[in-house]
Formats: sequence, structure tokens, C-alpha cells
Amino acid sequence: MPKMEELKAMVEAGKAKLVPGLVQEALDAGNDAQSILKAMIESMGVVGDKFSSGEVFIPEMLMAAKGMAKGVEVLKPLLAGGSSTSLGTCIIGTVEGDLHDIGKNLVAMMIESAGFEVVDLGVDVPIAKFIEAIKETQNVTLVALSGLLTTTMPALKATVEAIKASGTTGFKIIVGGAPVTPEFAASIGSDAYAPDAGGAAVKAKELVS
Repeated sequence: MPKMEELKAMVEAGKAKLVPGLVQEALDAGNDAQSILKAMIESMGVVGDKFSSGEVFIPEMLMAAKGMAKGVEVLKPLLAGGSSTSLGTCIIGTVEGDLHDIGKNLVAMMIESAGFEVVDLGVDVPIAKFIEAIKETQNVTLVALSGLLTTTMPALKATVEAIKASGTTGFKIIVGGAPVTPEFAASIGSDAYAPDAGGAAVKAKELVS
């Protein structure tokens, strides 16, 4: 099996301990960092699709994302030189009143894997903290808001509205979470909706490119 195919298979299988070595082997074999990153993103896309269709579950998704993150660590020094690799900074957090973080953490890992710098504000994030982070962080291109409770859907709406009213510009807002629908996302003024972490990474790249 060629090195790149082996690497993709190991990312998909969540073999986090093996991924860094395979990334290094792929580099030594003459593959450039950008194409290795692209291969790993493709693998995470496969995992994301399998997650969406119920073939794999959160533990497998987390393992694959962890493997990908380990691989990205090896590539980071090589990617840092090229501005084309960075899609800007994504501010991410779970909205006020919601303490769920597994979905948000998955999305953060996937978005980082896709080429964004990620600033994770955590869970139960007040509106003011989102706006403050947007103002204080350079090159924000994406704001990702998560809400997993039906009771926090109003907080999603309020957060989107407050960010839009704050005068900050130059970025897109993406929302997601179990109770969120594309219709709800559109109705509160967000720029996009993602049903899961794999979809979030794909949509994030579409929004800023």
C-alpha cells in the first residue's frame, strides 16, 4: 500500500499513535505537506460521512480526529510558511446556558484540521465573550456557535443577532447542534448550518474560500 493510502487508512481507523510516523514517512518519500494534509482531510471527510450515516459513532470520530491532530502537529512547521494554508481564525463556543462540549470539540478539531486557527471559548459562553473574542483576535473569518439543547435555541438566536449588531465584520457565522435545522439557522441570520463535524469542516472551507 502506498504511504499516502496507508496514512489515510490509519487516520480513518483512528490509529493516533501510528499517524505521526506515517506522516513523516510520506514527507520523506517526497510528498509535500499540503498534499498530506489534503489526504488526511479526505479521510476525516469519510469518517464524517460514516458518522452522519450511523456507520461509526462519537468514540470512533474522536479517535480519527485525534489521529488527524497528531498528524497535523508534524506538518505544522512546514505549513506555517505558506499563507495559503491558513483560512483565518475560527472563534468557536457553545452558547450561554449549554454545557455540552463533545460536538463542539469535534467541530473544533475538524475545522482546525481543515486549515483554520481555532480559538475555543468553551461552553456556556456569554454573548459579550464572543464579541470580545472577535474584536481581540486577528483575522477572524469564521464564528461557529453550538447549541445542543432545545432550551438554548433562543441563546443561539440572541448571540447571532448581537454579533451582527456589534459592528464587527469580515467573517461568516455557522451554527449547529442537535435541535438546529437549516430553516432555524437561516431564520436567525446565520450564514450556514452544519449537521455534524464533518459537514462543518466542509462548509467552513466553502464559506471563507
